[in-house]
Amino acid sequence: MDYGRPSLADALAAQYVAGTLRGRARARFETLLPSHPALQRAVRDWQDRLMPLTTVLPPQAPPPAVWQGIEAKLWPAAAEDRAATPAPRGRAAASGWQAVAWWRALAGVASIAALSLAVLLANPPPPQAPVVVVLQPTGKEAAVTGNIVASFSGDGRAVTAAALTPVSVAEDRVLQLWWATADGPPNSLGLIRRDGATVLPKDLLPGGLKGSRIDHMAVSVEPPGGSPTGKPTGPVIFYGKLQ
Repeated sequence: MDYGRPSLADALAAQYVAGTLRGRARARFETLLPSHPALQRAVRDWQDRLMPLTTVLPPQAPPPAVWQGIEAKLWPAAAEDRAATPAPRGRAAASGWQAVAWWRALAGVASIAALSLAVLLANPPPPQAPVVVVLQPTGKEAAVTGNIVASFSGDGRAVTAAALTPVSVAEDRVLQLWWATADGPPNSLGLIRRDGATVLPKDLLPGGLKGSRIDHMAVSVEPPGGSPTGKPTGPVIFYGKLQ
């Protein structure tokens, strides 16, 4: 197999960087990578193309409980100092013992929170990997080259599509992205830009990425505003399967 052939190197690198090249094929690719400059260049190119997609993912704020646990772990001395204060005599002693008991309880809660935080930091939940689909030209339009990448964040909060190089279609035509199950009809994910990234509505996949049973995706050429029938009416110029 001629790994120096640009089209083959580009296709393999796209699958490798996107994470869809798996098993023995991925292990073989990683074995060949150090000694093949063409593969190395293709991998670098795909990394440069895909990394900007991460900028459209929304930031995630940690829940309040995480900050509370951090504060309890960083400043436990305040509770211990109050618990160690000598109690006054007489009637005030009762309230003093109540205060000691309260602070001891608080210190116990802080210790539990700190321990829980330590366990959480030492054993963080596995991150949900994004799902990337690389759509390649179908050959139905000779002028169409490059690739379109659809990216689904692991938590389902972000869906993007990006044309890695400008797609050449007529000025009075638009690009429409579709998805389908293995044996179902196509469903629209909306219109996408012919260059750059498009953030798509995330509620167009019923049941989310897993529940929708999505099998493959495609891009068709449509009139302004998109398909008038709800199905592709123009040529399908890009196609890709969910791995």
